[in-house]
Amino acid sequence: MSTGLLIVLIVIVVVAVVVGGVALRKRAPGPHGGRNLKRRFGPEYERVVARHDGDAKAAEHELGERVERHGDLRERPLESAERERFAARWTAAQEHFVESPQQAVADADLLLAELAGARGFPDGGQYEEQLAALSVHHADHVDGYRRVHRAAHENRADTEEMRSALIEARALFDDLVGEGERPRPKSHSRLNKLQLKGS
Repeated sequence: MSTGLLIVLIVIVVVAVVVGGVALRKRAPGPHGGRNLKRRFGPEYERVVARHDGDAKAAEHELGERVERHGDLRERPLESAERERFAARWTAAQEHFVESPQQAVADADLLLAELAGARGFPDGGQYEEQLAALSVHHADHVDGYRRVHRAAHENRADTEEMRSALIEARALFDDLVGEGERPRPKSHSRLNKLQLKGS
């Protein structure tokens, strides 16, 4: 076999290996695919799969895009005075719930949007983009914000739905107001004990 033919065969084999490796890499779930996405997003993963009618591949594509867009976002810390103001506003929204559930939920929705913005997430005026970014960094609690937002903007929610949405949103509030020592809003036990009319 001549040296020239041997070189051509080696080049062909190397090209085939490279092309095959690239093809396998495109098919295999990367660091943002499959189990990694399921672990990272937790309950949010299941919600997105359900929204895509069980199509895990489509859901993983959407979640992978979220990670690409927002994965490098670094949350800005809050000043102590900011944390105190946000905590006081959350407490006021909870206490206002008894007299006006719809207004309390609307206040909580606005507060979460502002708090997320203060932490460096996209502005609350871009709700879908803000929610997508929050889902990348606070996947376990982002559905509380989604529920509060829906209850604040749809007049169909009953008092029990608004109460449970507000309680669930509290976990995201706690995450966002966090970092070190922070003032804790008063307990939401008043919401839990609330006797709901008509429920």
